[in-house]
Amino acid sequence: MGPVEGYEAIERDCPSDWQLNNAPTTLEALTVALRDATALLDASMRVRIDAAILGNSPTLRVISTATTGSDHIDLQAAAEKGITVRTLKEDSQFLREITPAAELTWALVLAVARQIPKAAEHVRQGNWVREEFPGIMLNQKVLGIVGCGRIGSWVARYGEAFGMRVIGYDPYQKKWPTCIQAESLANVIATADVITIHVHLNGETRNLLTKDLLKTVKNGAIIVNTSRAGVIDEDGLLAGLQSGRLAGVGLDVLSGEPEIKSSALVEYAMTRSNLIITPHCGGYSPDAVKLVCRRAAEKIFSSEISCDHVS
Repeated sequence: MGPVEGYEAIERDCPSDWQLNNAPTTLEALTVALRDATALLDASMRVRIDAAILGNSPTLRVISTATTGSDHIDLQAAAEKGITVRTLKEDSQFLREITPAAELTWALVLAVARQIPKAAEHVRQGNWVREEFPGIMLNQKVLGIVGCGRIGSWVARYGEAFGMRVIGYDPYQKKWPTCIQAESLANVIATADVITIHVHLNGETRNLLTKDLLKTVKNGAIIVNTSRAGVIDEDGLLAGLQSGRLAGVGLDVLSGEPEIKSSALVEYAMTRSNLIITPHCGGYSPDAVKLVCRRAAEKIFSSEISCDHVS
């Protein structure tokens, strides 16, 4: 289930005794597809795989996601049914050179700092007044990174290349990249001119950036989140934008996605240019999709299960 590039990449590697189907990314279609499936390769995350859908999948034995996150899967329900869930979080070495999410993070930093979407629309309307678009110079500014693993480390390198001083928070980082100065979360949030977030969503990181913590950000700071919406208090984020404390925000994730029509952040972004939202496309690059889908498929094809049908 997912992009056609991923399906095509694993189609030729599929063992001859397996039947491979590309399930549409709707709840109804996936429910039907899983009724007789033994394995699911999920490269979409558009459908929540909850207890109800798992309860209607009597032969399902393994779910392998082409993502590091699994918050769209009811892990408890899967465990109760004896369904193994595999994610790319297990593959740190493999993922080291998969960079689209880090690249989108930096694209959002630049887009917010230089007001690129608004400036481009200005020209499309036949105007040419550069004074309406003052940019933030990144050189000599402080880049604060929350989560200094694979993606955070790449973003740190980009920041260093732009002449920024890089600080970071990560309680689990054992070997710090030389370009990142380790700090507490409070110091990162209060000190950085640009803050980027790169953590998995779990019980420890949910609401990691609380409303009160967001009140301590430096005036004129930029925040970019390409990890998961649940790690940051969205009401606090909106309040920071409305008050003017935050110069801008870039998001690739939203609570409730893909159902985002009722999102207060989306409503704000429709009339303001200092909030840029993209549709959780950080990892979506055909080059990367092919690689991660092949890896996710390998986990299914090498699993010790008797199966003949993968969606």
